[in-house]
Amino acid sequence: MAAAISANLVFVAARHGRRQWRTTPFSCSLSSSRPNTRNLVLYSKPGCCLCDGLKEKLQAAFSLSGPDSLNDITLQVRDITTNPEWERAYQYEIPVLAKENSDGKEEILPRMSPRLSVEIIQRKLLAAFS
Repeated sequence: MAAAISANLVFVAARHGRRQWRTTPFSCSLSSSRPNTRNLVLYSKPGCCLCDGLKEKLQAAFSLSGPDSLNDITLQVRDITTNPEWERAYQYEIPVLAKENSDGKEEILPRMSPRLSVEIIQRKLLAAFS
């Protein structure tokens, strides 16, 4: 599992010289200009066990194949400690999931417990994007 996760994580520069992780299913491009791509953002921070648990479940949900696969959704993991605005907004709420709407604005999704099964997380994400 760890090999699959690291293969899908891309390290990119962020504000203030710090770094953040972006996750893409199956090493897809991070470009949001791809047609039919839907964007999901996970706000988290290092050392957050709830964030780490949800990241693992999301990665597993993205790896599921079949008619309900999430292969057209791009997951971006944002470290709130790299951006004061994110830290103010989410410091007591992480992990926070948000979907990017067609107008570019983010919509916060209902909280998902990392204790949920991978299949339930997959179904909830599909429902959020339908």
